[in-house]
Amino acid sequence: MPLLAFHDHLPVDFLELVRGLYDSMTGLVWYLTAFLASSSLFPQNVGILGVDAQSYLLGLGVGDITGPVVETNMMGYASLAQTDTGLHMRQRSRAFIIAETENTNNRLVFINADIAMGDTGVRRSIVSQLTSQFPGVYTNENIAFVGTHQHAGVGGYLENVLPQITSLGYVKQTADAIVAGTVLAVKRAHANIAPGKLSLGNTTILDANINRSPSAYLANPAAERARYQFDQDKDMTLLRFDDANGKARGFLSFFAVHGTSLYENNTLVSADNKGMAAYLYEASVEPSAMPGNTTFIAGFTQANVGDTSPNTMGAFCESPGQPFDGMACEFNHSTCGGTAQDCHGRGPGFRISDFESNRIIGEAQFKGAQTIINGKLSPVSGSVRSVHVYLNMANHTFSLPNGTTARTCPPALGFSFAGGTTDGPGAFDFTQGDNSSQPQNPFWELVKGVVTPFPSSDQIACQDPKPILLNVGFAHTPYEWSPSTVDIQILRVGNFVMLIMPGELTTMAGRRIREAIRAKLISSGIIGSNAYVVVAGPANTYGHYITTREEYGVQRYEGASTLYGPYTLEAYIEKYSSLVPFLADSEPSGTPVSDAPPAEQTSKAISLQTPVVFDAAPIGKSFGDVLTDVRTSSPYRAGETVTAQFVGANPRNNLRLEGTFLSVEQSVSGQFQAVRSDSHPSTIYRWKRESTILGTSSVDISWTIEPGTPAGSYRLRYIGDHKPLIGSIASFTGTSSIFTVAA
Repeated sequence: MPLLAFHDHLPVDFLELVRGLYDSMTGLVWYLTAFLASSSLFPQNVGILGVDAQSYLLGLGVGDITGPVVETNMMGYASLAQTDTGLHMRQRSRAFIIAETENTNNRLVFINADIAMGDTGVRRSIVSQLTSQFPGVYTNENIAFVGTHQHAGVGGYLENVLPQITSLGYVKQTADAIVAGTVLAVKRAHANIAPGKLSLGNTTILDANINRSPSAYLANPAAERARYQFDQDKDMTLLRFDDANGKARGFLSFFAVHGTSLYENNTLVSADNKGMAAYLYEASVEPSAMPGNTTFIAGFTQANVGDTSPNTMGAFCESPGQPFDGMACEFNHSTCGGTAQDCHGRGPGFRISDFESNRIIGEAQFKGAQTIINGKLSPVSGSVRSVHVYLNMANHTFSLPNGTTARTCPPALGFSFAGGTTDGPGAFDFTQGDNSSQPQNPFWELVKGVVTPFPSSDQIACQDPKPILLNVGFAHTPYEWSPSTVDIQILRVGNFVMLIMPGELTTMAGRRIREAIRAKLISSGIIGSNAYVVVAGPANTYGHYITTREEYGVQRYEGASTLYGPYTLEAYIEKYSSLVPFLADSEPSGTPVSDAPPAEQTSKAISLQTPVVFDAAPIGKSFGDVLTDVRTSSPYRAGETVTAQFVGANPRNNLRLEGTFLSVEQSVSGQFQAVRSDSHPSTIYRWKRESTILGTSSVDISWTIEPGTPAGSYRLRYIGDHKPLIGSIASFTGTSSIFTVAA
C-alpha cells in the first residue's frame, strides 16, 4: 500500500517542507519520506476427497492490541495530519495453533494481527517472550506474525526510520500494546489446545476488490493474463478448525483486498474491512458475547494484496470547477488534469460514508467465509512443518531458471512511490508510471540527496528502470531507514502450505510464486496433486512491494515501491523454493541456508511525541461530569444516534487493553448491564483537548441504535483515567442520564 504501506500517498505542505536546514531532518526529512510511504489459492479448488481427516491439536485465542487512540499518527497513509482523535473499533491479534498429536513438537502458531504489517522489532519481542514462557515449544521458526494490512490503526511501532517519519519517531506505547496483546492471544490459544480436525475450501467473491493499477497488470504477458478471468484474485481460501465432535471453533481465511476502506481523512482508530469481517462473523456465532470475548475466532488474513483495492466503484477526479470533475481518472497514470492529488478511489458506500464502504467490504468477506464454512470442505491430513531463514536482499545473487545470474539491490524507492495510489494519492508533481531516466523536478533532485545519499552508478543500474527518489538502503542515520534483511518462512499443515511473505505481492506476482512453490512441492514428492498453496502477508518484516518484472518496468506505485529491484520476485521464488525440502515428512538432512538476522534497531529509537503532562477538570467540574446529556424528553428509535459529552482525560494514560473506554448499558430487572463496548461498530469514542495550558479535555460518546435493539431503559457510561501534575494516575467514570429506546 502506500507509504510503506505507508505509502498510500504523501500529503504534505510545501512551505512546511522547506523550512530551513534543521527542518531538513525534522521537517523536510520527515515530510519527504512521508511520501514514501498475498495470496490466495489457485483458481481451482484442489480437492482431497477420499482422504480421511487427521486429528490435530488445535488452539485459538484473541488479544487486544490497541495502542494510544489519540495524539498519535495513524499507520498506513503516511500523512502527518492523520493524528488519531478517538476509537471506532479496537485492534486485535488472533492466534491459531496447530500441532501434530503424535509429535507435539511439530507445531506452528499463525498470528493474524489487525495492523498494517508485521515488523522485525515487534516480532522479535513476541518471539522472545513466547520462547521464554514456552521453551522449546514456540520458536523463531514456527511463529508467523502477519498483518491484515489495514490503514486505520495506531502507528509508530515499526523499528526502521522510514515508517517512523510521520509518527515523529518510535511510539513505544503502540509497540508494547501489540506485543502484549499478541502474546496474550497465543497464551490463550495454548491454554485451550484440544484435539480437533481441519478442513479446507474456497469460494469466489466478486464484489470486494478491484485492481488499482490495471495498466501495470496489462504489462504482463497476454498469454499469462489469458489464464485468468480477472486482473485480481477473487478467491477466498478458508482453513476450518473443528473440535473433536465436528463443531467449528474458528477459521483462517485468505483473501486479497487492501485495508483502505477507511481513508486518510479518518482519524478514528479502527480495524478496517478485515477487522469488520472478523467482528461480523464472531458476533454472528456468539451474539451475546462482547467483541474480544468470543470463543469462536474468525481470522481474515491478507493475501497477494499489492495492487488490490476495496474501492470497487473505481477512481474518479474530485476536482470542483474543472472540466474533468467527476470523470474517471486517466488510465495509465491515475491523474486528473496531469496531477495525482484529485484522483480518488470510491468505495461501494462512498455516497453514504467511508464507514459504510468499510462495512460493505467487510460483509462481503464475512459472507464469503460463511459460504465456505457451511459448504462441503475437504479434510486436511498430513505433517505439520515450519521453516524460517533470513535473506539479505540488499545484494542477493542467484540463478534464474534459464541459467543466467541475477541479483537484488540495496533498497530504494522510485519517484512514482511519491505519486501514491488511487487509495491515497500523492502530492506536488509526482505521478505514477513515470520511469523517465531524465532528471525530474530539479527541486526534488536537489532535496532527495539531503534526505538520503545520492545513488551510485551501480545502484542506478541495479534498480533500472526505476528512477531513484529515496536511496534508503544507504541511509543509516540515526539508524537504518529500511530493512535489508527479511524473514523467509513457510508453514505446512498436510497438503496446505502457507508462504509467509515479508511484503505485498501484486496479483500476478502472487500467482507466480504460488504456482512455482506448488510445482516444486509436487515434483519433490512432498505433497501430491492436492497441494494447496496460499500466501499471507505483509508478515514478520515489512519489505514493501513485490511486483513482476513486467510491472516493475511500468513503474506505477507498486513497482516504484519494490525496494530490492526488478528481480525481487524471482529472488523470493528461488529462496522459497530452496526451502521446500525442509517441509518433507521425513527429517531433512542439514539445515536451511540462512543469512545473519538483521541488527536490532529498537534500542536506538528516537521519539518526538510529547508525553501526557497532566489532566485537569474545568473549575467547578469533576472528571466524568456530564457536559451535554442525552435526550430524555422523548424516546430514541433504531437508526438514531445517542450522544453525551463528558469532562474527559487523556486516554493515553491507560489504554484499557482488554477493557473499554465506554459502555452502553441496559436496565435488566433493575440492574444495568453492558450491552455495547468501544469495540462495537455502532459506538464511537471521541476525545478533544480543550486547553493544553489548563490540561482540560472533553469526551464525546455516541451510539447509533441498531435495528432490532430491545425497547427499554439505557444509559451511556464513560470510563477514563486522569493524570495529576503530582501523583498517580487514577480512574474515574461518568454516566449519562437514563434514556428510553422505543420498539
